[in-house]
Amino acid sequence: MEKIILGIDPGTNIMGYGVLKVVDHHAEMVTMGVIDMRKFPDGYLKLGHIFERVTGIIDAYLPDELAIEAPFFGKNAQTMLKLGRAQGTAIAAAIHHGVPIHEYAPMKIKMAITGIGSASKEQVAGMLQRMLKFDADALTKFRDATDALAAAYCHFLQMGRPESQANYRSWKDFANKNQNRICKK
Repeated sequence: MEKIILGIDPGTNIMGYGVLKVVDHHAEMVTMGVIDMRKFPDGYLKLGHIFERVTGIIDAYLPDELAIEAPFFGKNAQTMLKLGRAQGTAIAAAIHHGVPIHEYAPMKIKMAITGIGSASKEQVAGMLQRMLKFDADALTKFRDATDALAAAYCHFLQMGRPESQANYRSWKDFANKNQNRICKK
């Protein structure tokens, strides 16, 4: 069985995306990157760009499912509204292409990847690099891309992968339980 999962980390200036290929309960990174909207002065132009780019990514990789990070509640209601619009636009692109959507809270994604719901973006990126065995060169300067890949990997784990039941108390606990998966230099 082969499945392609598109992960999206919504943003109003930078939106991350990551694509996983799953074959026989094994996931590998296909690509990750960002959609940069900082050059657009108007919020509606940003939404149009999000729709176009997400549509292009869907057309290029033909994902079977979309995993998207849910907006988190911040102190600024205006920022939350803008973030919700960006997320909704990405979801609309998926709906337009008939791609099923799965939404995950940021804490759930971090917990699935690191075992710590309050993990930093750097911890998430580092753990993904180890689990998916990609070079550090693939990491972008924007952590939005690795956050999107984390959403896709979280969904992969939720699909019933046997290892998804594992809980790790720390990086050391993960290393001890996964000696065969750790790169030794």
